This record gives sequence, structure tokens and C-alpha cells, in this order.
Amino acid sequence: MKKSFVIRIDEETFKLLESWAQDEFRSVNGQIEFLIHQGLQKSGRMKKNKNNNDKGSVDKD
Repeated sequence: MKKSFVIRIDEETFKLLESWAQDEFRSVNGQIEFLIHQGLQKSGRMKKNKNNNDKGSVDKD
């Protein structure tokens, strides 16, 4: 199950994030999820497995 929440982000950061997401064929939401998953894996808080890897652990919207 996915949870929804509001995030406040400055306009310049959003534009950069939006551009990055487009480069990787993701929505902004998908890009944020991808980055969060990467950060969790890198910090050791989320274990890597066959269904959760660096090449697309988040569905592209």
C-alpha cells in the first residue's frame, strides 16, 4: 500500500527534479520515490533483493 503526503519544495529545486525525472522517463513522484529507495539502500536501512534493485526499484509513472 502506498501512502500519500504533501511535500513542500522550492520552485528551482522542483524544476531541476522535473528535468531529471524527464531524462529518466519518470514522473516527478516516481523520481522522488526512486531517490528515497536509493538513499535507504545506500544507508543500509533497506536491503537489496531481486525485486528491489538500483536499476528500477520504483515503477516509472
